[in-house]
Amino acid sequence: MSLSLTAIAQETIYRTQTDIPYYSEQKRKANAYIDERCKLDIYYPTNKKGFATVVWFHGGGLTGGNKEIPEALKNNDFCVVGVNYRLAPKAKAPEYIEDAAAAVAWVFNHIEQFGGDRTKIVVSGHSAGGNLTLMVGLDKHYLAKYEIDANHIAQLIPLSGQAITHFTIRNERNIKDTQPQIDSLAPLWHVRADAPPLLLITGDRELEMLGRYEENAYLARMMKLVGHKQTRLFELQGYGHDMTYPAFPLVVREVKNKNR
Repeated sequence: MSLSLTAIAQETIYRTQTDIPYYSEQKRKANAYIDERCKLDIYYPTNKKGFATVVWFHGGGLTGGNKEIPEALKNNDFCVVGVNYRLAPKAKAPEYIEDAAAAVAWVFNHIEQFGGDRTKIVVSGHSAGGNLTLMVGLDKHYLAKYEIDANHIAQLIPLSGQAITHFTIRNERNIKDTQPQIDSLAPLWHVRADAPPLLLITGDRELEMLGRYEENAYLARMMKLVGHKQTRLFELQGYGHDMTYPAFPLVVREVKNKNR
């Protein structure tokens, strides 16, 4: 008599919880705009444990946009957290960066309750969201406020993120879009050898907006010069600033590697 056993792959089941505040009740009561905007959605596997998580920041020039769970990131055996943050002109720098850090801190402090692994948190976002990704991951003081070391982020994957001071911040200071500036609110100000692994993705240098490829290329070069060993730069030729469609499979591949 012989016995044959066939393994049946378990289908992953996902759940979404929406509008979760990531600031304390005290802070929300003290600031109506924080109470309105500073919320996140979480999309996570319910029948898996130890999964990776992508914290995703939407684009919109720091003046518009809303939290989202990108369809291209769904159904990949990892969690996605879509974050809202305060917007200019109602908010001023660095308030939107502070919001991004507070959301990342929330994920570090709560993802295990959903079954995730806090050592597998990837931070990503497009355009303004890419800039927030870089600021939270490179300028350590934002997460240090929550007693979290930014180096514990598993990976930073900004899509077409601004590496110099963001143009909305420059506009707040009456500086033209075409006048570059690098100061403490620029990711380039915070290049360091011990940062999390960094994958920079942009569109075609001839099609991107306002020198976005060149900013990222300079950031990649400076990270390598200071001794960072895990910086890569991908240029998606044929695509402009709307380069998320070909970029998302690259993000998925990177995050799945964290899930192994």
